[in-house]
Amino acid sequence: MLNLVRLILSPLTFIYAFLVRARNFCFDKGLFHITKVNALVISVGNITVGGSGKTPAVIFLSELLRKQKRNAGILSRGYGRTSSGYLLVSDGKSIKVNVDESSDEMYMVCDETKAPAAVSERRVEGAKKLVHDTGVDTIILDDAFQHRWIYRDIDIVMIDQRFLIKHASVDQKILPLGTMREPFDSLSRAGVIIINRKFSEKENIPEKLQHHFLNKKVFHGYYRAQGIYDLKTHHEFKMEEFSGQKSLVVCGIARPYSFLNVLEKNNFDITNKMLFTDHKNYTLKEIQAIRKKFYDTNAYSVLTTQKDAVKLKKFSKELDDIDIYYLKIELQLEEHEEFEELIIKNLIRA
Repeated sequence: MLNLVRLILSPLTFIYAFLVRARNFCFDKGLFHITKVNALVISVGNITVGGSGKTPAVIFLSELLRKQKRNAGILSRGYGRTSSGYLLVSDGKSIKVNVDESSDEMYMVCDETKAPAAVSERRVEGAKKLVHDTGVDTIILDDAFQHRWIYRDIDIVMIDQRFLIKHASVDQKILPLGTMREPFDSLSRAGVIIINRKFSEKENIPEKLQHHFLNKKVFHGYYRAQGIYDLKTHHEFKMEEFSGQKSLVVCGIARPYSFLNVLEKNNFDITNKMLFTDHKNYTLKEIQAIRKKFYDTNAYSVLTTQKDAVKLKKFSKELDDIDIYYLKIELQLEEHEEFEELIIKNLIRA
């Protein structure tokens, strides 16, 4: 069905590509004004629609900056939230809003990092208010590669390795035919590129795409599974404790392949699963469906992602009789020391 919709909309690809190039031309030539705010700005973005690993990268950066004694905050547009405008999500001490108002990703990031954070569609306005409200000296911009109105000191682009090696596939076409927000030549704007292999083996960049990565600082990321956590108590369990158990796998993320892949590699029974769309806004209808599937399959537990867990938690009462666990992951870099040195050099310059 999705491929059919893409095919029907494919003539719009030329219009979209023209608008992207025209917009970038206006920024490159100074026709559109780029505003600098009173903080070091690190942007984390991508050139595709979802699934590249931006959120784990934001958490990774937040921890790195904390080690460097920086007062770092996080700013996102808050995709899928029910609120609008600027909203302070966390002052660095406590989360001020619920998951629906902040978005699932931002709520999870705040819960994980305990960093000051806000959401705002207008990044310049949001950055200024975040600095004013919390006094941060560094801002991590989530999903901002295309949001060029705000000046950034470091532009990091995340690329999913699985997407990258699909050379010449329809996915590597501009929207709406493919999944690319911008063409590969837009990587010329990137200061840093992280190729994220997630839980897969490392692959080489396809030869026909290598010229886009020349003279670029390219790092290689992967995920490490930290363990399985109880949704209600946050008690940690080792992966092997769930080996062979019959669980109902529930997730609503852009590309569930990596999540399912790591479960399968660790001998999890993933026969029974419910896969929803990215940023799924769970309602009682879905909760009832999960309950029915859980009991129909005689599952031992519900197993989900950390991002889904923050949304399912609000249904604790409806799911009180079901054990729910989530997989916690973290981003690692093969060239961690080199990456840290690069960030430190930019901190010194700022």
